[in-house]
Amino acid sequence: MSNLIFRNATLADVDRCYSIEIEAYEGDEAATREKIATRIAQYPQGFVCLEVNGKVIGFINAGCAWDVVMSDEAFKELVGHDPAAPNVVIMSVVLDPAYQGKGYATQMMRHFIETMKQMDKQTIHLLCKTHHVDLYEKFGYQYIKPSSSDHGGMAWHEMLMQL
Repeated sequence: MSNLIFRNATLADVDRCYSIEIEAYEGDEAATREKIATRIAQYPQGFVCLEVNGKVIGFINAGCAWDVVMSDEAFKELVGHDPAAPNVVIMSVVLDPAYQGKGYATQMMRHFIETMKQMDKQTIHLLCKTHHVDLYEKFGYQYIKPSSSDHGGMAWHEMLMQL
């Protein structure tokens, strides 16, 4: 079995995380390098990397809010983020395409959920594409509604987990 390490991102991870982001997401859907750097700098506790054999292969990043508005684009740059807020908003769940289909994303999400529970968060919110709704329901997320967000020109769905 590979040596898995979960850890908070540091600014040294910006380039690797950005390269995974642009490989895994299409066009406008990917976060910019600047957004990734901002998320790491402002809330490393919500930016969890997965390393396999010393190499970052994926990450989940999030911010926290008192009032969650999933279509709020400014929040993706952590405008309105408050680390003390009880509601977690996931912005990216990303795995290097070379490592997909091996169960890493499942382990990453389980670790993230446990970490947020340990931090006494109350909810986790995320947007996902239609073909990922069933996957997130298996983790315990509830389907809320189609999102008003058209990020990257895509259709998105709001999901919620009560912790």
